[in-house]
Amino acid sequence: MTEHKNIHMALAAAQAEMGGVKKGSVNPAFKSKYADLADVVQAVSGALNAQGIAFYHVPASDGTARVMRTVLAHGASDTLISCDVPLIIGKQDMQGYKSATTYAKRIGLESLTGIAPDDDDGNAAAKAAPARQAPVKVDVGPVDANGMSNREIKEAHARVSRQINACNSLEAL
Repeated sequence: MTEHKNIHMALAAAQAEMGGVKKGSVNPAFKSKYADLADVVQAVSGALNAQGIAFYHVPASDGTARVMRTVLAHGASDTLISCDVPLIIGKQDMQGYKSATTYAKRIGLESLTGIAPDDDDGNAAAKAAPARQAPVKVDVGPVDANGMSNREIKEAHARVSRQINACNSLEAL
């Protein structure tokens, strides 16, 4: 194990060793694969531990809400980083709490390590994005009772905005 000056250097070394997170679980409702907490832990724990980094999760409060705090601690330098994820509990029972803490642990660990599943839902959504079309210019002629065109209205708006921004007091306005 290499000695690192702080958690940031140790984490950088660990990240160089990490691969992607394999989606090892199936969501029965949507028939889709996803990376559960165990998948994320498996993907990061070896590399983190090899660099002297321990990770843990602690239920906490940020003063306004209950959160799950994920901590990466580097023992050799006595430095750490943490991430608070709000606990959004849909069902007010232990199953709802357990579900929320499990999601929060996974989100915190992914956030702190920078690791992500092989094909995140955002990537899938981006593949389905519609093709961009060129804007269509339409000359509508005068658009108000004074006979001002769109261009003239934009120029007037810009002029008024500059005048307002130049005011440095309420009296000047």
